[in-house]
Amino acid sequence: MKLENSNGEIFAENNASESLVSFANGLQSPNSATANGADVDKDGEEIFVPPLNFAMVDNGIFRAGFPDSANFGFLKSLRLRSVICLCPEPYPEATSEFLKANGIRLYQFGIDAFKEPFVNIPEHTVREALQVVLDVRNHPVLIHCKRGKHRTGCIVGCLRRLQRWCLSSVFDEYQRFAAAKARVSDQRFIELFDISSLKNNPMSFSCSKK
Repeated sequence: MKLENSNGEIFAENNASESLVSFANGLQSPNSATANGADVDKDGEEIFVPPLNFAMVDNGIFRAGFPDSANFGFLKSLRLRSVICLCPEPYPEATSEFLKANGIRLYQFGIDAFKEPFVNIPEHTVREALQVVLDVRNHPVLIHCKRGKHRTGCIVGCLRRLQRWCLSSVFDEYQRFAAAKARVSDQRFIELFDISSLKNNPMSFSCSKK
């Protein structure tokens, strides 16, 4: 099997990032994936194209930028039950039809892409999205916004606080995806977010266990 990144570069499975390699071991067999419409390279090997900034957050939870048709084969291999979209714009028809055809439920929580210094991250919307994430009946679930950086980073950062990560580790993860576009306002929101109302939600995935 070969994987292709969002820049179109093909790389062997053993050269992928650690999280992607460990995940890729569970992908469908080449024959079944090819039959489901995955692309193949000139050698006849199937190619999965992850969405921009794709990563595993925890068992059954993934994050990414906005997926498009080039990512459908990869998304199908995840065997998703749910997708959480954090963008307010109407969902693309082709992607919506792909989700319906594969029995994947779409949850859309519209959060505007605010830029500093005019920031107004809606706490109630983030809380509603986290409730979907915490419900294992929705797993495997993919969380995405446009680039998989700021809005997705806020959701994952608040999840990490529920998982009792120290703030320095939460911010390190946020900055790894946001890179040069990291926002102080996002990190402040994560730090001040009130997790008390979500503490009673059961968490049965790996990082919540001691």
